[in-house]
Amino acid sequence: MRELPWPARVYFVALVGTAGLVIARGLLVHQGLVAEDWSALLVLALLFLLCESVPTLLNVPHVAVSVSFSAALAAVVLVGPEGAALVGLAAVVSVRPGLPMVKRLFNGAQYALCGYAAGWAYESAGGRADLPEPADFPGILVPYAAATVVFVAVNFALTAVILRLASAVHKDQVSLRAMVQFLSSYVGFATFGLLIAALWSTVQSISALLVLLPLFVARWALGHYHAEQRAYDATIAALCQAVETKDYYTRGHCTRVSAASSMIAEEIGMGTERLRAIRYAGMLHDVGKLGVPTKVLQKDGRLTEEEYAAIQLHPMRGLEIVRGIDFLDEAFAGIMHHHERHDGKGYPMGLAGSEIPEFARIIAVADAFDSMTSDRSYRKAKSIEFAVAELRKNAGTQFAPDMVCAFVKALDRYGWDLAQPVPVPPDDSAVETTVKDHDDPTTPIQVVSER
Repeated sequence: MRELPWPARVYFVALVGTAGLVIARGLLVHQGLVAEDWSALLVLALLFLLCESVPTLLNVPHVAVSVSFSAALAAVVLVGPEGAALVGLAAVVSVRPGLPMVKRLFNGAQYALCGYAAGWAYESAGGRADLPEPADFPGILVPYAAATVVFVAVNFALTAVILRLASAVHKDQVSLRAMVQFLSSYVGFATFGLLIAALWSTVQSISALLVLLPLFVARWALGHYHAEQRAYDATIAALCQAVETKDYYTRGHCTRVSAASSMIAEEIGMGTERLRAIRYAGMLHDVGKLGVPTKVLQKDGRLTEEEYAAIQLHPMRGLEIVRGIDFLDEAFAGIMHHHERHDGKGYPMGLAGSEIPEFARIIAVADAFDSMTSDRSYRKAKSIEFAVAELRKNAGTQFAPDMVCAFVKALDRYGWDLAQPVPVPPDDSAVETTVKDHDDPTTPIQVVSER
């Protein structure tokens, strides 16, 4: 609590205080309830607590998703706004290990407010807090949908504000995009909440147990999917690290090309799955360097035709290395063709214009930009303005004009963090470094004829 900036502390106290008032009102409203109603509250609170205590980590740092959302929405239907607030309060006693009391209080308070707001939306849309009857369907669907939307929206807003206010302490914790992914994943669990409420009128509290199994199957599937994504990322990172050991001065190049490629892809409106694929393609675009002799990469002066042919083959070598990695999908085309030129004078196949795959046209721009704006053994990094001017000058010859235009727009919108200067290693003789960068359009590789 002490590490939080004062605006975050004020917000935290106000949130907890508001939730306390809602809970106090809920206790007063439910004073006259019979034992059956209190048992429903207890069962739903236990179900909420159980789900909240075993969240699934996503492939976004510091973000997890809990299926407790289902129990909270079931409470909205069965016990009303105040009852849903009481159920959400169970997050305070979550048995998640290592969770500080401040976070427990925040979670309990915001879930209580989310439950109350969702209950209010449910009743405002014509819903009635009681055991649903067969005649209530399908009319109950509209109020229930309203409750779902309000719960997600309030949850997003309350969490986003505290993250924003606490950004002075945790600047890199969770991005806005990650929060959208986090909260949108809850919507799929809404149907389980309605199923609990619908079954309650026939099997009472056993309905929670009946839904518990598919809930945890869904949790396991979600966790398995994101564990698989993390394994994919680890595989890509390992391959990138292997590539960058060939050249001391290209450390971080793969990551930056991946980021620049993603900026272009987002600017031209690529979907989520293709965005992931272009990110992988950017990371692995130079993996074929592993198949190029180090003495060729490090040679000073002009290359022989045979040596230059070895350089030109590195995209094909890269494809051979990663061909067996099924999840790369469309990334293969980006790896294979990122050195093709718009005018058809590139390699390895001399494709031109629209013949060049879209991924390759994107990576070509991102690759050249990062090469120009990064330190190399033979020169210092160029400025962003210089690199952009060079891209524009070569648009229509080396680069696809639409991709250059998209990248410049993305740069204007988001900016670019320049690569950090590479420190001179204490022992130059122990460092592998490329003498000329084949990605740098300002310093083309020169070839001497062997004839």
